[in-house]
Amino acid sequence: MRHAQNGADVDEVRHLHTLGPSGTNLQAASHEWLRRRGVRGTVELHSSIESALDAVPDDGRHALVACAVYPALHTLVFGNLHRLHMVDSFIMPTHNMVLATNGVDAPATVASHPAPTGLVPDGTEIREVLSNSRAAIECAEGRVEGCITTIVAAEEQGLRVVRDFGPVPMVFTVHQVLAVGAGDERRIPVGAAL
Repeated sequence: MRHAQNGADVDEVRHLHTLGPSGTNLQAASHEWLRRRGVRGTVELHSSIESALDAVPDDGRHALVACAVYPALHTLVFGNLHRLHMVDSFIMPTHNMVLATNGVDAPATVASHPAPTGLVPDGTEIREVLSNSRAAIECAEGRVEGCITTIVAAEEQGLRVVRDFGPVPMVFTVHQVLAVGAGDERRIPVGAAL
């Protein structure tokens, strides 16, 4: 068994919480992490990583799966040092990332999670959403003409793929949620170098 300094033990983790709805890269990464470790566990999807953390029990059997490019990961980690313990990371390719539309060739408005907005064509209005899967839903429901999403979410929503960017090698992080006693909390002094 591997034990982290703070009492966290990755071998206890059986339940993963991450970003949904179905079709996100984080959902795929969560299932892959369980598979690689040979663990029979569960994956629960949430509307945001932040809401996932709010719902996770502090019993050590639950962990949050995030992505190294998640825009607010640093805030989430440093704002929750008292209960969020990074216990693993791994590289895995994402699903193919695509620009998909609800029928148009060149969308004027595109829904995208903040992380992959660099894939949005220049001159296109971006409407930020909470996940790649949510972007596909917004497009399918006609709120935008296009979306940056995964191939899985595009197919689930019946969208037309205009451009396939392929898979992206990505770092995924696993954060065990475990309450730490008041005397054990790690404090970073003001002005300390990180």
